[in-house]
Order: sequence, then structure tokens, then C-alpha cells
Amino acid sequence: MIKKYLLYSLVFITTSFLVILLFDSIIMPFYVRMDDGRYMVNVTDKNIEYGRKILESEGYKTLIGDTLFTAKFEQGTIVDQYPTPNTRVKKGRTVRLKISHPEKMVSVPDLIGRSIRSADLIINQLGLEIDTVYQEYNSDVPSGNVTWQYPKSGDMLNKGMGLHLTISLGVPPNFFQVPNLFGLSKKKAIIDIKRAGFTLGKIFYRQNEDLIPYTVLDQSITAETILETSSKIDLTVSVLDMQDIFNQIIDK
Repeated sequence: MIKKYLLYSLVFITTSFLVILLFDSIIMPFYVRMDDGRYMVNVTDKNIEYGRKILESEGYKTLIGDTLFTAKFEQGTIVDQYPTPNTRVKKGRTVRLKISHPEKMVSVPDLIGRSIRSADLIINQLGLEIDTVYQEYNSDVPSGNVTWQYPKSGDMLNKGMGLHLTISLGVPPNFFQVPNLFGLSKKKAIIDIKRAGFTLGKIFYRQNEDLIPYTVLDQSITAETILETSSKIDLTVSVLDMQDIFNQIIDK
């Protein structure tokens, strides 16, 4: 009886082993079609058109799934793929590709007339930077402001690139720039004349009831004029009543 039981057990164990072996080596591979798979080819660093031809010749479909904006690769280069190379993949599987594209470009802003600090803030916000700063004397642009830029306003530039700027040093040395005195009080105008290196000339008076008395109405040399030598600047100043001026002259 014991021998018969051992015999049945041995037969059962042997049969089970054979069934498992058959299932694992024949039935399951057939079910999952393992034999239909191939090792995925490597198409990274290839041009997209060439890479697609290779994958299609191997029986795969292709899909551009992502774009990388970079200057490290030529436009249209495959920089990554999924499934990854050398993995076993079934025929007909779609391979997702990531391709390179030129970096996004930005429009260069107009910086002429802006202070160097303002220009720096603007271009940094756009992803650009200042490359080189030159300096020049310029009577038309206040000291510290931009007089010239390259690339010029409206040009397209890759992010991370630099601009060349020229900054004004103001009026050249040994030159004199006439200040704008219109609308200033007589006292303030005289101070500005001396500060700019000029001297006060004659003062003329004109009756004017619309302005505060002793406000500058005119000046003998046009504002912002550049002169090689200092000069006298005459002023025309407002008064409410010309009789007051006559009285002052008589009193003297």
C-alpha cells in the first residue's frame, strides 16, 4: 500500500513538473508573442527623417512626443527615444521621439535713452545680458544713459546672448551746456546759470499776470546749446506790474 502511494506521488510530481515546464517554455511565450519582439535599435543623435526610416524598416511606428530647445544639436536631431535602445520590443510598437529645436528667440528692446540700470533690468527679464559697455561723450544724452546698442531694437536674438551698449559720459570736458531756465524762479535760474559755468547777464522784465512774479519767461541763449567758452546769459522775468520795477530803479 505504501509503495503504491509513493508511486502515485512520484507520477504526480513528475507530471506537474512537465506541465509547468511546458507552460513556461511553450505556452506562455506563444501567448505573449515573445518571439515576435526585437531589440530596439538606437536612433539617438540621428536626423529625424533618417531615424524614422530605420525604425519603420524594423516594423515600428514613430511619434514625436517632445521637443528640446537647445543650441547643442542641429535642428531635427533625435536626442532621446522611448522605448530605450537594446530593450526587447514587439513589432508595431510606437516609438516616442524627442527632437531638438533651435532655442527660442526674443525681440531686442529699444534701450536708447534709458539708464544703464534700467537697460540691464529689461534685458535680464528677457533672458538676455549685457556683453560689452563702451563710453562716449554725448551732449544730447544725459550721463549714464544708453546712446547706441547692437543688435538694434527689433532684431531677434537667442536667449542667453549679449548686447553691446554705448553709455553717455555727458557733455565733453571744457564745453559748456546751457541749462533750461524757462519756468524757474529768478533766484533758482541764477543758481543754475552759475552751476553750469555761465555768468548772469542783463535781466529784463515783462508784465505777466498769469505767472508767479519773478518767473523766467525767456533766456538769451537757447537751452541745451553747447558752447566752447563760457558766456553771459540774459533773462526775461515776469512781474505783475511794471510800475514796481520803475519804482525800484528810481529808488536806487
